[in-house]
Amino acid sequence: MTDFRNKLYQKYDSTFKQHISAFDEKSIAAERKRYKFRYLPLLKDYPRNASILEIGCGRGFFLEFLRNQGYENLQGIDISEEQIKIASSKKLNVDVADALQYLQMNKSSFDIILALDFVEHFNKEEITSIVRGVFEHLNKGGIFIIHTPNGQAISSGKMIYGDLTHLTIFTPNSAQQILRYAGFEKISFYETAPLLKNLKGTIRLILWKMIKFSYNIFLTIETGKPEKILTRNFICAARKT
Repeated sequence: MTDFRNKLYQKYDSTFKQHISAFDEKSIAAERKRYKFRYLPLLKDYPRNASILEIGCGRGFFLEFLRNQGYENLQGIDISEEQIKIASSKKLNVDVADALQYLQMNKSSFDIILALDFVEHFNKEEITSIVRGVFEHLNKGGIFIIHTPNGQAISSGKMIYGDLTHLTIFTPNSAQQILRYAGFEKISFYETAPLLKNLKGTIRLILWKMIKFSYNIFLTIETGKPEKILTRNFICAARKT
């Protein structure tokens, strides 16, 4: 990667992440709850000693969460030296690395590869190589988990345009297209809707379903069918069979 992104990534944490994200304990605890409800069910078939790689691991929040859940064989890479320095301070196994180069040069294989808020940072040629590289580095039966902005969301502008390094935005259809091209066959998609973790979450989920139902009436009038995935972000789980 040799374009404008390199300049932005050199100070990605100090000039961007610190100004849009809350890193206080309350916010981190809320994020851990989201990890628990959204991702642990996708990992239930894998043992705690499964080999796990997170590409674009950032400050290491998700790797730290997995370690606290008992997962032992964890590795992370990120191009941001600032963020890797923070992740390293948590005694995580992380390295500064360009994902494209890492997937081309590294010979390791993994049971689980994670790309949370990652794939949108690449152009189409790059992401084609990355997804193919992920497939080649996965063991048979392994899973590739993506979290990314949703191009068909009811309201997605903030997620899509809120970061200058976002280059490619997916919908479930286009994500499925590139994943099938890479060799994946068993692919599932999930909304990132409000969670049933407390009364507030329950009320938000009910209201979200009402909004989604109303919007799908409009879509059905226009196109003849509703859409299932309409949240600002979506999660995709692709398995190597």
